[in-house]
Amino acid sequence: MGPRKRSRRNLRHELEDLVIKHARIEESGWTGVNERTFIAVKPDGVHRKLVGEIVRRFERKGFKLVALKLVQASEDLLKEHYWSLRSKPFFRGLISYMSSGPVVAMVWEGLDVVKTARKMLGETNPADSLPGTIRGDYCVEVGRNVIHGSDSVESAQREISLWFHQNELQCWEDGSSHWIYN
Repeated sequence: MGPRKRSRRNLRHELEDLVIKHARIEESGWTGVNERTFIAVKPDGVHRKLVGEIVRRFERKGFKLVALKLVQASEDLLKEHYWSLRSKPFFRGLISYMSSGPVVAMVWEGLDVVKTARKMLGETNPADSLPGTIRGDYCVEVGRNVIHGSDSVESAQREISLWFHQNELQCWEDGSSHWIYN
């Protein structure tokens, strides 16, 4: 076999390896270092210019950004997103608040990212949040608590699929991962 055929074969094997790797991430993409969570900077956080600080915290923690977009969320999307809260008295106000300005929607990936992100966010009520958490540092009132994060792997899957098309989720190799994971 000549060098040209070997190159094609190697290229084909490399492509097959990438496809297999991508499939493995998709298949097991919700556990281990491939776990994903949905994070949204709410309109008050966007207006207060906290997006960069929030992204910085997640990057410094070692999580990998998989998707990010600035979006004016429709009422239909928000009603679907907050479906479990539809019977609560604050539901209409929540939908109104969330549709009052742009939202920065993100998907982050990493080991135990759902659980860790929830700790980074702090409690839903900022008064109960510790200093050092996003809500503890930047929020005063529960109705303006800057950020949303998925509360379970299952809700992360659902929320990511609501806010992002599959082709918007990037699968890329983070060169620093060997400095983060053993």
